Amino acid sequence: MSAIISSGALRRRSFFTAYKELLKLGVPVLLAQLGNIIVGQADTMMVGAYGTNELAAAAFVNNILLVPFVMIMGFAAGVTPLVGALFGAGKPGDVGRMLRVGLQLNLGLSTLMVLAMGVMYFFLDRMGQDPVLLPLIRPYYLIVLGSMFIGGIFFPCMQMCNGVTDTATPMWIIIGTNVLNITGNYLLIFGKFGAPEWGLTGAGLSTLFARVMSVVVFISVILMAGRYRPYRTGLLQGRGLGPMRRKLFATSWPVMVQSGVETLLWSVGAVMCGWFSKQQLAGYQVVVSISQLGFMTYMSFCTAVSIRVANYAGTRDIDGMRRVTLAGLHLSLMLATGASLLFLVAGDSLLHMFTPDPLVIHVGEALILPLIIYQYADAIQMLYANALRGTGHVMPLVWISFICYVLLGIGSMYLLAKEAGLMSKGVFYSFCVALFVAAWLMRRAFMKELGVEQLAKKQVKNSDY
Repeated sequence: MSAIISSGALRRRSFFTAYKELLKLGVPVLLAQLGNIIVGQADTMMVGAYGTNELAAAAFVNNILLVPFVMIMGFAAGVTPLVGALFGAGKPGDVGRMLRVGLQLNLGLSTLMVLAMGVMYFFLDRMGQDPVLLPLIRPYYLIVLGSMFIGGIFFPCMQMCNGVTDTATPMWIIIGTNVLNITGNYLLIFGKFGAPEWGLTGAGLSTLFARVMSVVVFISVILMAGRYRPYRTGLLQGRGLGPMRRKLFATSWPVMVQSGVETLLWSVGAVMCGWFSKQQLAGYQVVVSISQLGFMTYMSFCTAVSIRVANYAGTRDIDGMRRVTLAGLHLSLMLATGASLLFLVAGDSLLHMFTPDPLVIHVGEALILPLIIYQYADAIQMLYANALRGTGHVMPLVWISFICYVLLGIGSMYLLAKEAGLMSKGVFYSFCVALFVAAWLMRRAFMKELGVEQLAKKQVKNSDY
């Protein structure tokens, strides 16, 4: 009996330690994400206050360019498990070299993305949007496109910091640049304190300036801060990096595809909503902005799970990987409950904060219920996707994403929104379909990776005797 009690107490202490690890890593990421939420909400509120046309134009451009932007971010996410494993194994020189490789590959990818989306600029008038919006869409598109290149530097630096368990530095950089963005928005959208009144174009220029400053600060920290001195020698070495490039590419491209395909579902949703009316598109954008209150908080602790799983993977600690993932699941479900209650109780009030247009608010009110429904699925699929990223075995993410977000997601979206006539409400219900199936498949993939299913079968078989 004492052995059983000791075992139970040890298990509780282990989970308590896992919660502490995730909170230590996740809270700075959460604060940084809250900064992102605030600046994203402020962007939408300010643009929405300026005009419904501007809000609809911003929604279209942001959702179109979100796919390549998230793919750049997803490709950089491959740096985290590799750096985390090297950090856990005590190899600071290799950590620096991995950052150098990450910068090389991500700058190349971001250049290709900017060129590809530059070509799409010439086809903006063929995507079924209200012609009234095109004069607003075109300049804003070019400005935001120009800022995309900066992600090729910012995201590898951020992921390297996360991999060495320094989540506080990215937090402060993101918060600082978000303050710059909000200030620039206020000045340049509305023309305050003698600044020109540039409306939506002003919002784009403010975003561009804030992103440039974030990169300047990040590079300064990595090259000058004492904490990063052990990694600088490797960062400045340019020879013999071929094997690292191949390893990083093999780890990163499935994450890039998974991130991009998932985001594609939301971008197609924006384009489809624009088929119906600018109010449907604006309402869609407002509720997507509100949804970040849940999504970004899940992402924070799921990022922490990815970091710790990568650290445990570096020491081949399977039990640690399992334990920290389960602890992350508990936190994610708790956060999903909080987000669902917030949307249920305060959904209508949140809508009125973004726009005074009664037609846009009416569209948004119909989207609150499907938004609440998919919160748990979103939290679970994100948790297990990040746990898989931490293991470095990320190929399952590719086929799961294709099945759930392309075949099921876009297919059900067209049927519900277009054929069934549900418009933006049908778009949101298609998200429910895609996310619930993705959550189930990603959990199965992670369990298979750890051999949990095989272990469970053996335990059941042994219990029969």
